Amino acid sequence: MAEVQVKDSGAKGGKVRSKKQNTRVDMTPMVDLGFLLITFFMFTTTFSKPNVMDLGLPAKPKDETQKPPDTEIKLSNSISIIIGKDNRVFYHQQDQAGLTDQTLMETKYDREGITKVIEQAKARAADQNMFTVIIKPTDDAVYKNFVDILDEMAITKNERYGVTDIKPWELAVYKKKVGE
Repeated sequence: MAEVQVKDSGAKGGKVRSKKQNTRVDMTPMVDLGFLLITFFMFTTTFSKPNVMDLGLPAKPKDETQKPPDTEIKLSNSISIIIGKDNRVFYHQQDQAGLTDQTLMETKYDREGITKVIEQAKARAADQNMFTVIIKPTDDAVYKNFVDILDEMAITKNERYGVTDIKPWELAVYKKKVGE
């Protein structure tokens, strides 16, 4: 509540002056109002929901006899992308005999890099409807780079892609290429 405090001076005689009144405002109710407003806005605000990537992976079979047979993908209809450490990405279209550190090519995560590589490989594919991108992250790969490659699948409109472990012979060539 607002109060008016009057200071009484005990002087006698002299000129009569109007008394100055000191005002004092009690701020206690304002603090209560502030907390009420903060509470109101917290309850009425919609908090940002976490963005989740929908990645549908097949369920692992409990029994090895129920495991589906391995699918053979022709080299002419596929490209293998290896996600490495330090934001590096490599690609090849070779088998075990043809893959060397010269045929394992490096590119960047941009329009002139991996996007162009995927589009050119798809254009050269024997059967473009069966063109498959095989994504192989290494143990050193960062999750952000994996998401970037999945974004490239959406950008290049590739609906056929797979995520698998890097093969030991590819890992050996990769390590030779990056100098480990």
